[in-house]
Amino acid sequence: MTRYPLTAILLASTVWFAVACQRPAAKTVEPLKPPAQLTETTSLPANSSPNLKVVIDGVIDQVGKTTSYDPSYQKIDYPNGDVPIETGVCSDVIVRAFRKVGIDLQKDVHEDMKRNFSAYPTRWGLSGPDANIDHRRVPNLMTYFTRQGKSLSTGGDSKTFLPGDIVTWDLGLGSEHIGMVVNVWYKSSQRYLIVHNIGAGTRMNDILFAWKITGHYRFF
Repeated sequence: MTRYPLTAILLASTVWFAVACQRPAAKTVEPLKPPAQLTETTSLPANSSPNLKVVIDGVIDQVGKTTSYDPSYQKIDYPNGDVPIETGVCSDVIVRAFRKVGIDLQKDVHEDMKRNFSAYPTRWGLSGPDANIDHRRVPNLMTYFTRQGKSLSTGGDSKTFLPGDIVTWDLGLGSEHIGMVVNVWYKSSQRYLIVHNIGAGTRMNDILFAWKITGHYRFF
């Protein structure tokens, strides 16, 4: 039987236990967003929470700033810890946007997991919460949003997914993805675009129905 050094095993485990919302690299990189002539920025309802616009603007602002994807485990500050804005994973897009309105999902998820660890997925083999990574894992965010009463139906057509809504998908092979609906209307498909990072930096694309939807959340 081949024996592998303990350090190699731990390194492999660290990468696997990190965040996996990346699809296989495509031969061509998608543009940051569709051409301006094909889109239209719509007004939010007059009775919307002021936080809604701030969060949407915060997620759109990441397009072109986060230019890469790195799912490796990183030790970060707590609270308000983050990896460099130039990189990150799909969940970081949501975390960074929420911080624009003073909501630190790193802290909120960590505190909820400390109180209710058994309510969260155990697929990573951990015996307790880890503030460096818990909020960067899509299943944990899904669990937290559901526990906060923010979950909506995953069914229906595109009209049920409104700007500011958070959507999660199953990419297959045990990989989940997360993004946010924004108030940019795509004329070609007649639906709102999604801001997300699936491997080549934060982008705004028409991907609402690209994969199986597993979660739909409205926080604001």
